[in-house]
Amino acid sequence: MTALTHTAPAAAPGLLRNRWFQLLIGLICMMAISSPQYVWTLLTKPLTAKLGVPLSELQITFSMLIVLQTFFSPFQGSLIERYGARRLIAIGTFMSGLSWVLAAQASSIGMFYLAYGLVGGLGTGIVYVGVVGQMVRWFPDRRGFAVGMVAAGYGMGAILTTFPISSSLATAGLETTLWQFGLVFAVIGVIASQALRSPDPAQSAALPAPVIAAGTHDLAPRQMLRTPLFWLMFVMMTMMSTSGLMVTSQMATFARDFGVANVMVFGLAALPLALTIDRLTNGLTRPFFGWVSDRFGRENTMFIAFALEGVAMALWLATRENAVLFVLLSGVVFFGWGEIFSLFPSTLTDTFGTRHATANYGWLYISQGIGSIFGGPLAAMMHEKTGSWHPVFGTAITLDILAALLALMVLKPWRASYLKRLAPK
Repeated sequence: MTALTHTAPAAAPGLLRNRWFQLLIGLICMMAISSPQYVWTLLTKPLTAKLGVPLSELQITFSMLIVLQTFFSPFQGSLIERYGARRLIAIGTFMSGLSWVLAAQASSIGMFYLAYGLVGGLGTGIVYVGVVGQMVRWFPDRRGFAVGMVAAGYGMGAILTTFPISSSLATAGLETTLWQFGLVFAVIGVIASQALRSPDPAQSAALPAPVIAAGTHDLAPRQMLRTPLFWLMFVMMTMMSTSGLMVTSQMATFARDFGVANVMVFGLAALPLALTIDRLTNGLTRPFFGWVSDRFGRENTMFIAFALEGVAMALWLATRENAVLFVLLSGVVFFGWGEIFSLFPSTLTDTFGTRHATANYGWLYISQGIGSIFGGPLAAMMHEKTGSWHPVFGTAITLDILAALLALMVLKPWRASYLKRLAPK
């Protein structure tokens, strides 16, 4: 009995310092904050009716969510490095859930901006940057895979909520749906965050070495921001974020315009079915292409994935009135987009080191905020001005293909030259 008493408490610290357990906890935290972005498109119709605003004005909320999630991430990353991931990520998950509870009470577009956009954006940003920063430290040998797994939690978490939220909106209404689900998200996220730990120096030294070429110097943000290589990555991630967030924020609207939203496919309405499949492929692509990039190179993988999204979007537009193809191709589109959240942070850390990984990624993550402006209200405005989705899709497809070419023809040689200069003589 005495032996059991002494060994049982020791098991918990051992488990908390296991990097695979930390991966699981990071995954849960990401899932708890995924719905504000990935079920947003389900909320646009009831919100425009309740608040009495056009879609382009409502979509400012979506951009606020992403902009505030990203533009403050360098500051949030510095706070996490100073005060620890567990404390800050608990605050972030609470704020994310709270944003839905507050949004349920909003009676004007201004109040809704503050609740959903401001509180939600700051909360999700803390969690996202913090969890990614944890993973690149715990998995130097499998950065692409580990970051892809937790990013999959952000992309796939809404799989568990898409149909329940869609059903709740129809039966319980907008306000009840928001506050009930917001409360659940906050409770789950805060509880999970209490198990987060960072590797101590001894553990970091014992972790496996990277298997692909990586920089030997740790650059602080102010040093990294002076390199053209960082800004190339920033532009490329902005381009890919624009195309992906256009689809994420506008999908319910153009599905209705194409006449396929309520068509039955495999016994289910096309729109919620497509959204559920999208969450699955948007999640699976992150660890899959992260794993591929760990073995075959970041830039080679970027070229394949980015080009895949561009081609899939072109086919999607060409067959837009076929509900079955709309559902299936939507999954391919997201499979070609979601991997940016494993490939870019892994490439950044490979290049500029792990010591300032969280703060450095915070700066790169701002590109997601810029992409949300282009893909959210500006894309909606382009559609309203032209009366067609063709120029919106055409712009997104062009950005995808251009980013694919930049990865192979510019980023790859630039990064190889940079790492060669840093290599020990």
